[in-house]
Amino acid sequence: MLLPLVGCLLLAALGVGALLYAQHDDAPGLGLIGFVLIFGGIGLGVRAALRTKRGV
Repeated sequence: MLLPLVGCLLLAALGVGALLYAQHDDAPGLGLIGFVLIFGGIGLGVRAALRTKRGV
């Protein structure tokens, strides 16, 4: 249970880093990729938590 959640947390942290770099470098495409990584990590984390709770 812990490994998928840690992976999702790292994915969201990578997205935050991409957003910070995009703000510094003025790169709107990288900002969009950062948002996708953050929300993808959150979605995968919720999915992993729900699957663990259900016992599947």
